[in-house]
Amino acid sequence: MNRDYQMDRIDWCKVSRKELQMGSFGIIVVIILVLVVIAVLWGIGAYNRMVKARNLVEQSWNQIDVELNRRYDLIPNLVNTIKGATNYEKSTLESVVGLRNQAASLAGSHADPAQRSGVEDKLSAEVRNLITMTVEAYPDLKSNASFIQLQNELSEIESRIANARKYYNANVGAYNTAIESFPNSMLAGMGHFVRADYFQIQDPGVRQTPVVDFSGSPAPVPGNAPGYTPAPPAALPQQMDAPFAQPPAPGPAGDYQQPNFNQSSGVQDH
Repeated sequence: MNRDYQMDRIDWCKVSRKELQMGSFGIIVVIILVLVVIAVLWGIGAYNRMVKARNLVEQSWNQIDVELNRRYDLIPNLVNTIKGATNYEKSTLESVVGLRNQAASLAGSHADPAQRSGVEDKLSAEVRNLITMTVEAYPDLKSNASFIQLQNELSEIESRIANARKYYNANVGAYNTAIESFPNSMLAGMGHFVRADYFQIQDPGVRQTPVVDFSGSPAPVPGNAPGYTPAPPAALPQQMDAPFAQPPAPGPAGDYQQPNFNQSSGVQDH
């Protein structure tokens, strides 16, 4: 009797142990499945955030391209106005036009912002010096309506370029931080997210908007002011480059939107 009781007890213990093992295995499987689901959801969210940051960088770069394109169109008119109203050195004017054509050529070759920033620095400096030195050498230009109009337009474009550059660089900083931070960096490598280049201004003098202080009230600007001889701008590419390997698709022709500089870019000023 005792022997049968002991055998039954041993069999019950074996069954209980198997049930316990099966229950523990089931709990482990459930935990693993929950962790996998959490990892997948995190990966989807992180990937979408990086895509959004990259698209924001491309959009802000397009705004810079719009303003650079406008400056390319304006510089030949400025040079022709100065050439018609003064006896300014031909070499200086040719230098400005040469830098303008070089900058436009880099835009057509889809050069990255790091490469273009050097030429744009030089172009901004040359235009700024050209305006300042021309007014100092030829005070009569203060009453030239065409020159005043072009100078004001250039000043506005330079200001918009500066604002667009700050907006773009802030977005680049947020994007680069997102793809380089762990564990996002592992997902960024698999998703082929690459660093974006900043659009830097190296020359401190170029940071100043080329504004000339004209004393007195400027003359009104007529439609066909004397000395204003518009020059046809050199052909520019239909599609500007982007800070990444593939350039974004251009917007509709003539469709310009001022960048929203109040939009949060994820970067805080220090």
